[in-house]
Amino acid sequence: MKEFRKELEELINSNSVEHASNTPDFILAEYLTDCLISFGKATNARDKHYNITHEVVTELDDNK
Repeated sequence: MKEFRKELEELINSNSVEHASNTPDFILAEYLTDCLISFGKATNARDKHYNITHEVVTELDDNK
């Protein structure tokens, strides 16, 4: 998780994406990572509702 977030932060910084919102790159990287986690949880809940079984990412972990 930390490695992915750090790489995302560097990508945001190297492309000056943070300038548009005047938000530090590390905050944007954390926000986007949280969005990915939330999307995984939402799709997991949807699949559970429809009784669909498969593995869905609910957290980002460097050890996986």
